[in-house]
Amino acid sequence: MSYDQARLQNLVDELSLEEKVQLLTGRDFWTTWPIERIGLRRMLVSDGPSGVRGESWDERSPSLNLPSASALSSSWDSAIARRYGAASAVEARRKGVDVVLGPTINLHRSPLGGRHFEAFSEDPILTARLAAAYVQGVQENGVGATPKHYIANDSETERFTVDVQVSERSLRELYLRAFENTITQARAWLVMSAYNSINGATATENELLETPLNDEWGFDGVVISDWTAVRSVESAKYSQDLVMPGPVGPWGDALLAAVQRGDVDTAAIDRKVQRILLLAARVGALEGFEPVSAVPIHVEDGVAFAREAAVEGTVLLANNGILPLAAPTRIAVIGHNARHARTQGGGSATVVPERVISPLEGITAAFPNSEVTYSLGAIVQEGLMALAPDAMRNPATGERGARVEFLGADGSVLYTEDRFASALVYFGGDAPISDMTTFVFSTDYTPSETGVLRLGFAFVGHGRIEIDGEVLVDAESSMTGADLGAALLSPPSVSAPVHVQAGIPVQIRARLTPLRRDGALHNAMGVKIGTEPAQTDARQLIEEAAAAAAAADVAVVVVGTNSRVESEGHDRDDLVLPGHQDALVAAVIAANPNTVVLVNSGSPVLLPWREDAAAIAATYFGGQEYGNAIADVLTGAREPGGRLPTTWPVTQQDVPVIDVTPLDGVIRYDEGIHIGYRAWLRQGTSPAFVFGHGLGYTTWTIDGVCSDGFVGETVTVRARLANTGTRAGKHVVQVYAERSDSAVDRPVRWLVGFAVVRADAGESVDVAIDVSRRELAYWSDGWQYEPGDYTLHLGSSVVSLDGAVTVTL
Repeated sequence: MSYDQARLQNLVDELSLEEKVQLLTGRDFWTTWPIERIGLRRMLVSDGPSGVRGESWDERSPSLNLPSASALSSSWDSAIARRYGAASAVEARRKGVDVVLGPTINLHRSPLGGRHFEAFSEDPILTARLAAAYVQGVQENGVGATPKHYIANDSETERFTVDVQVSERSLRELYLRAFENTITQARAWLVMSAYNSINGATATENELLETPLNDEWGFDGVVISDWTAVRSVESAKYSQDLVMPGPVGPWGDALLAAVQRGDVDTAAIDRKVQRILLLAARVGALEGFEPVSAVPIHVEDGVAFAREAAVEGTVLLANNGILPLAAPTRIAVIGHNARHARTQGGGSATVVPERVISPLEGITAAFPNSEVTYSLGAIVQEGLMALAPDAMRNPATGERGARVEFLGADGSVLYTEDRFASALVYFGGDAPISDMTTFVFSTDYTPSETGVLRLGFAFVGHGRIEIDGEVLVDAESSMTGADLGAALLSPPSVSAPVHVQAGIPVQIRARLTPLRRDGALHNAMGVKIGTEPAQTDARQLIEEAAAAAAAADVAVVVVGTNSRVESEGHDRDDLVLPGHQDALVAAVIAANPNTVVLVNSGSPVLLPWREDAAAIAATYFGGQEYGNAIADVLTGAREPGGRLPTTWPVTQQDVPVIDVTPLDGVIRYDEGIHIGYRAWLRQGTSPAFVFGHGLGYTTWTIDGVCSDGFVGETVTVRARLANTGTRAGKHVVQVYAERSDSAVDRPVRWLVGFAVVRADAGESVDVAIDVSRRELAYWSDGWQYEPGDYTLHLGSSVVSLDGAVTVTL
């Protein structure tokens, strides 16, 4: 939909300079300023690439928890990505949200990147196409989408200050390429600028905001900053439009004075304001302008879609034929993550679902005629786990939950809440964080087991916890590192042991005094009251699990990471599964070779036992329907539809691009255009599982690969696929380009197209995949086209190639 720019400019002209400048900084954590006299209401933005949290981080207002972006990208399916975006927009509208702060489309440059669960892939084309479909799905339903973090924010270490030194060619062919389709095809209404610097200039004060974003790609939307990413008024001279959060920020009065002095051009201010008004028109926040969609037009059952998307993103890495399972008499379900699964990564992308189906619950329900046992096997948890909501009783109301009080300096109660969770995050909202002196949390907790608990708090400040009136913990917890966001969302913990009896309530009273801090996060706080793992005998846990496996027909082991391993604010130390999970899997396989291993991580981990397991599936962070999706895969009710969007290594030492640690504040992308599978092919080392790999429950043949050559700017590669198995299935056909005698540095092979094919048993299907001439170009002061022959391989992974054609530029 196009809008009358002259009318928008007239509204800009009606505003005073003070109103214009005010409009360029947020009103608070999540909203923009309204100006009633021109019919402008506030706009509400919300985190949520994998769900939409809304204005508050609150279990009383739950959100749909979709599978992680790495699961979405494993579907290799633009239709799924578009529905995913549409479902996000439906959630946004339900919560009054105008803008979704996603998708995250930085590349998986190194598997150590702590936030890779939130991003798509190591490949720019796969990322670009799926991200564009996501954006289209969001915006067709009348909500703004925000591709982020622009640009080269591919790791978390020193993310606020790191200077990424990267060549122009690598930027254009990889990191910018991932964003390009979201602008040129999906016409994203916003883009989020990153914290880091690129080649010496911070992302918010960088010419990349104008070129290529605006003047080449035609972006007409709002560049919104990552929270606190804008550091100075100097950024107003660049194509940075909106500073978040507010109301205090580096622009405000300083920008007003700069404009009045003539240091910042008024035309630059007007352009920013006009873009914000255009966004308001699009989302229905500006009177007199018709929104793109007043109500969502693509609506489906979000919970059902979450289940389907999790299955479509599950990658069957290995299968000796055990899957799908016949009806076993006895199933041994094993693993910490089988009962306490991770359905999402940590950090600002977190949402609070109404209900989560664990793998144990899903398997138990799917096999009603089987005896299902459970063994812990190994401790995965690090830090505190929140108290089980059903075990908490609010002492003030007698109902489920806890009483929370905010006390002033004189001890008076400033604010009271009745909550249903013990993990609480406050980002703005009504709670008087900046005015309070003490935070009080009270609940009567009924343990489910007899034994020793380590009970404590996660918080930055001083904490005191009393159990039945006796002091258990009285200590101060300090922030580690300089990342305020990480300290807020994953605060350090303190705990102490206490003996409890099953079914006997204990009174928990916590009094917490926060450390005072200034800046944009002064009115934010994260706190958790919960339990840490008690001291256990790791060998005994493994022996018990192995015994359970030996007594069963089949063992299903769920291994995975935890919030200390994969979360915003820090990168991973290594790729090893935490705890003693590798020893656990080896012992279970030795006890029962019919062992299926499900990997509950958002990005690659090492699997040293991979050749011995009967089957392995990468299930990622599968969203709130994770357990049901796993059950669908195990029973064969649905076929796992995923293919790897990122290479999985044998050992960490094999990974060709691994470093995420800046040296003297700088990280150098010296690998150039060779990241991910490109680097693996160049190095000549075989990974555990290659890019594009994934198995299904049927078999395929591919024949008749052909092409008529370029017609205009496009060449079409055709083939016929036959489903030669006994059931319907999905295949992902991938096209890779190769130019072995190139005069310029090229990848050995690079992805240029793909398509999802579905067919019934015995059915043959024709597939046609368009490849743009541009995908064969390289960057050298502009897009250059090397004349000559190129081989286009068609196959089912980067190394499983079923046919090829030669085309000529």
